[in-house]
Parts: sequence; structure tokens; C-alpha cells
Amino acid sequence: MQTPPLPDEARADLLDHDVRRSLKGLPAGLADTIARHLVATALLLDDDPAAALAHARAAADRVPRLSAVREAVGIAAYHAGEYATALLELRAAKRMEGSAHNLPLMADSERGLGRPERAVAYLRDPQVDELDPATRVELLIVASGARRDLGQPDAAVVLLRDLATAKGAPAPWTPRLWYAYAEALLAAGRPEDAARWFSSAAAIDEDENDAAARAYLITTGQPMPVDEDEGHETAADEASPTDEVLDDIPSVDDIPVEDETADLDETAVVDDVREDDPQAAEEAESESTNGGLAPGSPGTE
Repeated sequence: MQTPPLPDEARADLLDHDVRRSLKGLPAGLADTIARHLVATALLLDDDPAAALAHARAAADRVPRLSAVREAVGIAAYHAGEYATALLELRAAKRMEGSAHNLPLMADSERGLGRPERAVAYLRDPQVDELDPATRVELLIVASGARRDLGQPDAAVVLLRDLATAKGAPAPWTPRLWYAYAEALLAAGRPEDAARWFSSAAAIDEDENDAAARAYLITTGQPMPVDEDEGHETAADEASPTDEVLDDIPSVDDIPVEDETADLDETAVVDDVREDDPQAAEEAESESTNGGLAPGSPGTE
């Protein structure tokens, strides 16, 4: 593989401090090159994931036994849509480092490979309880999406309901949680509730995703008008789903669950993965316990 040229802005001093320390055992010149490839990976990840992956692979070709390098390849591969490679590399990094912080990416890679039952099985990983709140929420969002993939929208709602309706100030990850909860509600045939949660997500989301447009479409049946001067979508005040969105966020008691799923709870939703695919759940637990690749996983043949 041809090594991609390093951009001038990919400076070694921009690398995360902990990762830089992991390179100290390398010759100075090699350490600097690896650091610059990793920085280039991070800089290109959003705009050119294929180029980011090329830089990560260039680093891995030189130092394949460093967990940070394998993780960089896995993350870049995930963003580039190479899900089998992402799983292989992220599993290797997890085995080397022992951290479970990439479980959401691993689970979503399973979805990308058309294996949503395996994505749900990651909820049973013994290290889930060690995840920080943001990462745990991300894993639940992935699992909720996997439940929708499996044709189980009510279970998708239940997975996110308690966190989405919890009282308290919004956290940095709250917009993503509310957006995912709205998608689950919409899939479960509850468009009015979905519109309220899309609107709530839009009200606190500084990244300006399409939540407002989704709410507008559900409420009016029409695409949100485009402001030609500004070049973005904008909703007319009279068509807004809610007047004061944050004051109108529904609580769990306000949102009825369909009779056939009234007895669902998060524990039941997680546990029934054994009935969906016992082998996948067993493989997920075996991987975490033994630190190896599950039988039949991408890259093992």
C-alpha cells in the first residue's frame, strides 16, 4: 500500500498526550511519523474518511502492536463504512487495552453488516457498567436502532424511555438521545409524540441537525420551507409543533405504552437477546471474557 503524504497541519504535538506517551519506546523519527499519521487520521475523519483510513493504516503497517494505532484504524474504517475491518481492529484494540469505550462503534458495525441481533447482544458485555454516561447512552441508541432493524419498535422505545424522560438539565449527549427516542416513537406508530421529541431535540441542539425539519414534516405533512437568503430550512411560527418546547417535554407518565408492550422493561429487552440469537449473545460474552475474536467474526477466515 502506498503511504499517503503527510499534510503540513498534521503536527506531532497535536496528538493526545496519552497516545504520545505510548509512542515513547519507538525511535524518535518513527514516533514522530506515527504521531503525524494519527493526527492526520483525526483531521480527515469527518471530511475524507477514506484518506483518514489510509493514514491510520500507514501507522499500523509500521507499529501494528500499539492499541492506539489499531483503534485509529478501527474508528477510521467505521467512518469509511468498512465495518468488517472496523470490528476486527476495534476488537484487537479492546483486547490490548482492556477498555470498552468503543462498544457503541462495535455494535453499530454489526448493524452495518446486517446483524442487528449481535448489536443488541453488546448490551450484555460485562464491561457495560464501566462505561461513562455518554458512552452508555450511545450504546443504548445503537441498540435501540438495532431493535428497529429487527422490527421491534416498541422495544426500541423502551430501551431509551427512562433516560429520555429523566428529569434534570440537558447533558451534551441529550440531543442525540432525544432524536433517537423520537425515531423510535415514530417507528412505533406514535407520530405526535415523535414530533414533540424531535422539536425538543432541535431546541437544544447547537449542531443544527434536521430534528426541526422532521418535526415540521410530521406535524404539517409538508417539507420545511427553505429560507433562500440563508440557505437553510426554517419553520413558520404558526406551524411550530410546540410553542415552548422545553416546557412541553413529556414525562414517562404522559406517554402511554401500547397494551401489548406495557410489561416491557429495559432488563427484559436486554435479556431476550438470548431468544433472538443465543449464539450471538454467547459470542459477545465470550469475546469480552476471553479477549479474543468471536468464532465466525469478520476477518477470522
